[in-house]
Amino acid sequence: MTNNRPDLRSFRIDIPQSQLDDLKARLAGTRWPDELPGVGWSRGVPVAYLREVADHWRTGYNWRAQEATLNRYQQHLTTIDGQNLHLLHVPSPEPDATPLVLLHGWPGGVVDFLDVIGPLSDPRSHGGDPADAFHLVIPSLPGFGFSTPLAGPGMNAPRIAGILAQLMDRLGYDRYGVHGYDMGAWIAPHVGRLDPDRVIGVHLTAMVTLPVGAPGEMDHLSEVEQQRWQRMQNPNDGYFHCNAKRPQTVGYALTDSPAGQLAWIVEKFKELTDPEEGLPEESIDRDRILTEVSIYWLTGTAASAAQIYYEEISAGSPQQWSRTVPTGVLVSGHDNAIRPWAERDHQVVHWTELGRGGHFLAMEAPELLIDDVRTFFGKLR
Repeated sequence: MTNNRPDLRSFRIDIPQSQLDDLKARLAGTRWPDELPGVGWSRGVPVAYLREVADHWRTGYNWRAQEATLNRYQQHLTTIDGQNLHLLHVPSPEPDATPLVLLHGWPGGVVDFLDVIGPLSDPRSHGGDPADAFHLVIPSLPGFGFSTPLAGPGMNAPRIAGILAQLMDRLGYDRYGVHGYDMGAWIAPHVGRLDPDRVIGVHLTAMVTLPVGAPGEMDHLSEVEQQRWQRMQNPNDGYFHCNAKRPQTVGYALTDSPAGQLAWIVEKFKELTDPEEGLPEESIDRDRILTEVSIYWLTGTAASAAQIYYEEISAGSPQQWSRTVPTGVLVSGHDNAIRPWAERDHQVVHWTELGRGGHFLAMEAPELLIDDVRTFFGKLR
């Protein structure tokens, strides 16, 4: 691998103080809506709860400390296929480590993986086996965080996968694995399809599996799989439709109001963490959630990060999966992956049912994710 290249520019996060001052001023001047009494979370984020979190964001949260944490890791900016791409690059001290790409989803970013970086890249220092070490490449997906601006329409999963394959070539990695969750789990298999000679395996959490209308595809689902299919048909997916149908329109409110951006994201952390009935900070540290929100706010990427939903749903991105790359699936207690449908589309060689944990495993239960990643790629050595 090589890093001394002119097309890989060193990068450090350094948000101007004026932006942080503006954020605090906007939070202090928020116009709060009324709400119906007694409805709780059933119609959205309660005002009292959001005011409390927003006040902490304004008066108690320390962005500079979070910025310093991210800046401890080697970061780069590069441009591939006209798209600016930001990434964390964490080479392992173990020379024979396996290169591994970690792909986030929405509403996430590179911050998702902070708790797994150390154990995955340097297991020797974390009580693990040095043979399980990984060189980590953690990009901000196009349109997210510092991977802006979007190069234009058409930045769908196959195109992003092609950019990521070129990135790994640019970093000098001949063979590598890919892990993804949420939208990252949608993109990761495309990387395997486009670069099968170099991708040794694809590991997925929060995997999406869908029926295709084939005869008999519903006939032999287990009781658990039938329940998952029912949940998939009855989601609270208002955000999904807004992102997929009108990403630019929803972006105006989120880019102008930090309280709006906070509500838009914190609701998903409430609904997708385990247990759902708990508050999100019972599963993930509140400051970690606020760092996620802060990056969307400070980079102004509410609209650009939503464009991937438009490309995949409204623009009809082609779904051509690879059955040549070994695939591992980790299913949390919140996920709805259905194994027969996954095996129809992918070469599934590893399947783990956790029965617990939420959507954001890297932050909620990092040890469970670390263990399964090590187990899966250990099988492929």
